Amino acid sequence: MSIAQEIQRIQQELTQSAAKLIVVTKTRSIDELKETLATGLMDFGENRVQEMVEKQALLPSTVRWHQIGHLQTNKVKYIAPFVHLIHSVDSMKLLVEINQHAQKNQRIIPCLFQIYIAQEESKFGLNQDELIDILHDPIFATLQHIRIVGLMGMASFTEHIPQIKKEFQSLKTLFDYVKTEKIGVATGLVNWEEISMGMSGDYLLAAELGSTFVRVGSAIFGPRA
Repeated sequence: MSIAQEIQRIQQELTQSAAKLIVVTKTRSIDELKETLATGLMDFGENRVQEMVEKQALLPSTVRWHQIGHLQTNKVKYIAPFVHLIHSVDSMKLLVEINQHAQKNQRIIPCLFQIYIAQEESKFGLNQDELIDILHDPIFATLQHIRIVGLMGMASFTEHIPQIKKEFQSLKTLFDYVKTEKIGVATGLVNWEEISMGMSGDYLLAAELGSTFVRVGSAIFGPRA
């Protein structure tokens, strides 16, 4: 099937859920991205800052760029002028850096906290206590150029569905807790709206369990070269 047909198929599968589709464009060509844009989709997810910056310069300003990979503090300045949503905030240090560059660009940058839910040491993210500590830290309330809009998590790279389901459920449980208890909301910097979980191999399960963003690449474009 063509890129457009794959996108249509996935969007139909997501119709009964709250999940919105982010097309993961890592390593994909400008021609493939333009073909994607022709379907009306505007949400593109990139893992690498350099690749995002290069593609952003070649595509319409209407594209909504999502930073979905691990973000180093020294790379924030390159995406701060245009990034739509940063999914991978995993430290107060990074949050302070995002705020600083957002202020320089006269922007407020929406962010998600990345939560560690996998059984893999290679994954990044906060645990529940670390998340709560950041939200209660007096420094957090001073960061007027960021907005926290939800949580992100990456499940283990496994075909064992019960394990993936358990990890997604743990993220949803944490999200429901901070939303119900209104953790951080009093600062005016937090609005618990989004859960970013689910990729090409498990996006349907993620959508079923409450994801509002699924990040899909290879299921649309095929395996990477």
